[in-house]
Amino acid sequence: MNDAERDPEQAVNETVDSTETPLPESISGTPELDNQKKAFADLNDQFLRLAADFENYQRRTSRERESLVAQANERFAIDLLEVVDNFDRALKSDDSHLREGLEQIRQLLSTQLQRHGIMPIDSLNKPFNPLQHEAIAHVPSDEPEGTVTDKVAKGYTMNEKVIRHAKVAVSKGN
Repeated sequence: MNDAERDPEQAVNETVDSTETPLPESISGTPELDNQKKAFADLNDQFLRLAADFENYQRRTSRERESLVAQANERFAIDLLEVVDNFDRALKSDDSHLREGLEQIRQLLSTQLQRHGIMPIDSLNKPFNPLQHEAIAHVPSDEPEGTVTDKVAKGYTMNEKVIRHAKVAVSKGN
């Protein structure tokens, strides 16, 4: 690429300087060149403003997304604090009602989790599914091979996505 292709204005100025003969009005046409320079400056200004607006938009949406996540976490924490309060009350009560209180707290916690889209995975006596289950043992049993015979730890889904696999024992037949 020669100098004229890189910067046409500079090439025209060098041509004018190197040759002492005046250029025709159509080439050196200051009104036309001034109009092009003004149009270029306007377009450049529009581009810079658009780039700045886009950058501001990205920052704003990022802040909004962070705010939404924080609000969702806050709502979830408030719901769990209700469960913690009930645990505190149960610990202060006498032992005769402790079991009943713990069962009620467990039910409350389950309800709060379901409100937030967190559901337990039903595993017992179902066929083993590696997308939902983690086999930690193979045991002989009367159940058909590949059937979940025991649940060691519950699995959970959140909005139909597995967030914790169920840890299960799987039948290997007789």
